[in-house]
Amino acid sequence: MAKQKDLDALSCTDCNVYNCRSRSQRFPGFCLTTKDIDGHPVADDIEEIKNYLSGDHQDAIAARASAEVEGLFYGKKTRVEEIIEFARRIGARKIGIATCAGLIEESKIFANILEANDLEYYSAICKVGSVDKTDIGVLEEHKLRPGNHEAMCNPLLQARILNSQKTDLNVIVGLCVGHDSLFTKYSEALVTTLVTKDRVTGHNPVAALYTAHSYHKRLLQGNK
Repeated sequence: MAKQKDLDALSCTDCNVYNCRSRSQRFPGFCLTTKDIDGHPVADDIEEIKNYLSGDHQDAIAARASAEVEGLFYGKKTRVEEIIEFARRIGARKIGIATCAGLIEESKIFANILEANDLEYYSAICKVGSVDKTDIGVLEEHKLRPGNHEAMCNPLLQARILNSQKTDLNVIVGLCVGHDSLFTKYSEALVTTLVTKDRVTGHNPVAALYTAHSYHKRLLQGNK
């Protein structure tokens, strides 16, 4: 049985109306579009964001480019093609590829596609630097192959390398959970994702959500 929540604790995943998409119905009482945030009306924030995104700085350009790619190519182009369209619309010429070692072949194909579309690229693999996991405090028994040199993933160095290359847009290809967070934090260029790693589902993490009531029902049972 679902837990009862206080009104103030309700958020978008508790909604079944989604009036924010089309304004064809009524907003629920807890809707984040209408409720106060930090003691002032959300309308103030909306107006501020609208004004901010109407300019010609990077965030405004990216916001408009994202909306254009969605509107023009919805259901028509693959994620690979959408990244190329987005890159062109924000004026990105050099694309950084932050790749997992396990998806290096896929990254090579992606690099070829970028080149075929007149875009430059520069790639950095996750194991760059070849630093053993124990050097950062990981226990030997927590390695995949204890007793062997096992290079840590190095998202900070990946970001630093791509930053030094002055990439205009960086693309994540299968970085691990957390490593992708660190890479995004330290990347100077905008970051988007081509592949989200999920070793169990063949890098299709939404499959676990689709099967949460069947094959992966343990997910809804929590840590019992």
